[in-house]
Amino acid sequence: MLACGKQEVSKAEQSEDAMLYSQVLDTVRPLNDAWTAEATGNWAQGRTIFGGLQAALAVRAMRYLVPQAVPLRVLQTSFIAPVPPGRLRIEVKVLRSGKSVMHVEARIVDQGQTACLAIGIFGQSRQSAIEVQPPKPQAPPVDSAEPMAYIEGVTPPFTRQVTMRWTRGMTLFKGATEPKTQIYVGFRNEPYAGPGALGEAQIIGYADITPSPGISLLNQPAMASSLTWTLELLTDNCGPARDGLWLMDSALDSGRDGYLNQSATLWTPEWQPVALSRQSVAVFA
Repeated sequence: MLACGKQEVSKAEQSEDAMLYSQVLDTVRPLNDAWTAEATGNWAQGRTIFGGLQAALAVRAMRYLVPQAVPLRVLQTSFIAPVPPGRLRIEVKVLRSGKSVMHVEARIVDQGQTACLAIGIFGQSRQSAIEVQPPKPQAPPVDSAEPMAYIEGVTPPFTRQVTMRWTRGMTLFKGATEPKTQIYVGFRNEPYAGPGALGEAQIIGYADITPSPGISLLNQPAMASSLTWTLELLTDNCGPARDGLWLMDSALDSGRDGYLNQSATLWTPEWQPVALSRQSVAVFA
């Protein structure tokens, strides 16, 4: 989830050559008893890197132990501490491998401490008599949606790498009265075919780009940070990655005592529902 408010951006992050989302993912490599990755400062979100990128890196490391043919069904992520840009250590282990379902754990470790914990649940497809999909949302076309501009010191550096266009609800800190947003999202300059194609990582990243609908209710900048995130994938075919802007249809379900609870559905440009997202968020306002 996009966390907004006063952002501290180092000169190194400001001057650093931007690395694409797919390029960061392609740095995941096995090393001894773990995996490593390189996350550059242009993906910073306050003191940490973009949460969707953390989760996608964890899944990319999991894929060394899980065949690509076995679809990711659920991804449960806890953001425990900041994951600073730079070289990352990812520790992965299979918790259980059953007849059709695998549970795999990945930890992003910083200075010996777990900073991000992810549990991936992978499951083989099978025939079922049940087929139910979420109802298609009513959303204006992309061309009529309001783009969100990067605001130095307010929006995180990683937002320079993404596109967000509001089609329902108000943009950040506008004192909205409705805790709902519909936002078209996408990555800038990504290759959507051939080497570096995103596959399931595209869905993971897109589902965490948008800010909490609760942020739009505020009249002035404030910090917000995801605590936990559950992403349920609704498709067993995440690739190849697709171009165009996708829609995140989000709603704040509850908010009190400095904590927000929200849910969202991610839709492809072809209006196929591909993921359900649920997050708990700490807000400092």
